[in-house]
Amino acid sequence: MAAGATRATVALEKAAAAYRVHRYDVSEKVGEGYGEAVAAAIGMGSARVFKTLVAVVDGQPVIAVIPVDRRLSTKRLAGAIGGKHGSLAPPSVAERETGYVTGGISPFGQRKRHRLVLDSSALEHQTIAVSGGQRGLQLELSPQTILDLTDASIAVIVDV
Repeated sequence: MAAGATRATVALEKAAAAYRVHRYDVSEKVGEGYGEAVAAAIGMGSARVFKTLVAVVDGQPVIAVIPVDRRLSTKRLAGAIGGKHGSLAPPSVAERETGYVTGGISPFGQRKRHRLVLDSSALEHQTIAVSGGQRGLQLELSPQTILDLTDASIAVIVDV
């Protein structure tokens, strides 16, 4: 990999996808408020900055991509993929399944390919930002790029 490249950026380059890099530095610890701090650091509204979460639906890991200012509804996520029971995966499971550290999980270039669901609010924007595979790196791209490169489905998966 080239200097500064991550598995996520390599995957996007390989697919010849259009994206823009945003580097940032935030002092917030990963957890409540981290996503909003990232949005402020890169100068985008929190409705356009999306976090990548790992959930477990009926025993199988599922990737959920939602706005940083919203909470995942594991019930809606399970329903969106025809499952019954869902829960958020602990950070250790999320890191093992994706190969990324918490706070830097990207929908691209994950260690294993999992089912991915993108919250439908992404379609309200021409571009959104997602993690680039490490803390301090966000990638701005079209929601369609995520759908195309990950075979994601789209659904309302946040608490409303």
